[in-house]
Amino acid sequence: MKRFLLLFFTWWNGATFGTLLWTWRKGELVGEDEFGNRYYRTRGGRIDPALRVERRWVIYNGYAEASMIPPAWHGWMHHIVDVPPTEQKYQPRVWEKPHEPNLTGTAGAYRPPGSIQALGHRPHATGDYKAWEPEDRRRTPDDKGERSGHRRRTTDIG
Repeated sequence: MKRFLLLFFTWWNGATFGTLLWTWRKGELVGEDEFGNRYYRTRGGRIDPALRVERRWVIYNGYAEASMIPPAWHGWMHHIVDVPPTEQKYQPRVWEKPHEPNLTGTAGAYRPPGSIQALGHRPHATGDYKAWEPEDRRRTPDDKGERSGHRRRTTDIG
């Protein structure tokens, strides 16, 4: 029963009932990536009249996080390339790193040295920091916040 209710009311941990129904009626499986995400398009590659391109979508394996889409599939999903990675051998460039999802907000997020959250303690100050101090501006008794001869405008409300 819980799984059934989750299908109706949650979109972040898999597909909703509506997405599964749409996929069953109109979708065609194109492929699956190394994370287990399944990629679909409109059956037969039909062009959607509203979009003027074929519809493409993904059903995530688990938590719905857009950064879980690898580069090859990202290009296909955004209509950058027409051929999905399953129909063409995708060769990453030598300078490309292996795909990693966005870890912001998780325990695996990057925390630079000196961050309060890095390893639970902050390193001691080295003494190379000098706080900014404004120029010493002396105010004369007749200086009432007026700048270079401009007088404040007062209005009489009453």
